[in-house]
Amino acid sequence: MRTNICRFLSVSSLSALFLIPLAWAPMQLRAEDRVYHDAQHNDDHHWSNHEDRAYRMWVKENHRKYRTFAELKGEDQQAYWAWRHEHSDAVLKIDIR
Repeated sequence: MRTNICRFLSVSSLSALFLIPLAWAPMQLRAEDRVYHDAQHNDDHHWSNHEDRAYRMWVKENHRKYRTFAELKGEDQQAYWAWRHEHSDAVLKIDIR
């Protein structure tokens, strides 16, 4: 009887370990596929790898400590979008593939 309980717990634990990445994946996809609204220009911006690279350039250019864009205050997000409208991928030399 005890052997069956140990076997059940082992199988359950192993199953849970395999299921965690499957449960985590949709959250990661949603985080990368965020849409932000730029109130000053009344348009939406889809967050992508290109946007993240541009954002990191803005952080460096403005001598800021890196924080995820979602963590920024609204006024800082608006400052980024104003800067971004003046700096296209071509201007920033971000490879568009």
